[in-house]
Amino acid sequence: MTVLHLADEGEAADLAAFLSRLLHYDRGAAVRLQAAGTALAVFGRPPSFEVLAIRAVRLGKPYENGLDVTLDATVSAGELLEAVDEPAATAVVPDAVTGPPWAGVLPPRGGWRSVPGLPAPDALRAMVRAGVAEFRSRTQELTPERRTRGELDRIGREIWSRSVGDTHLPVRAVHAAQSLGFLRVRQDTSTPDEAPQLGLFSSGAWLRLRTPYGSIAVRRAGLGALDVSVSR
Repeated sequence: MTVLHLADEGEAADLAAFLSRLLHYDRGAAVRLQAAGTALAVFGRPPSFEVLAIRAVRLGKPYENGLDVTLDATVSAGELLEAVDEPAATAVVPDAVTGPPWAGVLPPRGGWRSVPGLPAPDALRAMVRAGVAEFRSRTQELTPERRTRGELDRIGREIWSRSVGDTHLPVRAVHAAQSLGFLRVRQDTSTPDEAPQLGLFSSGAWLRLRTPYGSIAVRRAGLGALDVSVSR
């Protein structure tokens, strides 16, 4: 049995909240775990947004399991959620599962360069609210015979595929960040504002929206052969 010792109860609660949000969109969700030293990365893919969500979790002590000093496994998000003990700040790693295709292709670990033009957090949240309002307005205007799944999906794709400002980041990435709790307003006013920690980065075909609470990664093009980490 492999036990992860998280930094504190807050880290355990944030991990549980992230897993719960993923399960809201996919009850059979899987997550890929990668741990080394005192850092754990949890990767998930909420199907509604077509993005990769990454939650970084601080560990209370370096990961070690016998002779293994790194962890790389794909597990059930539901089983992992059940194994999180918030008061004890621990999580038992469930048995590995056969991962979905996305789990075999992750963003590169390095080579990230800052991309200018990302709006402020308040503007990003307003952008999501406007997109949701537009979707509701346009779908409510549809006649019953036109209110098909195909038409709803078409309207959604049109709205959420738009670019954020002058960047190539699709609005759906910001929508995913908001829905997964990555764009929430910081409650602890004694710490620096979230804005300096919010950023947009690129590496190869990937774009990554980084927030204080997690990251959203999207591929701008096909898989390609450059700067892509593929599991074996």
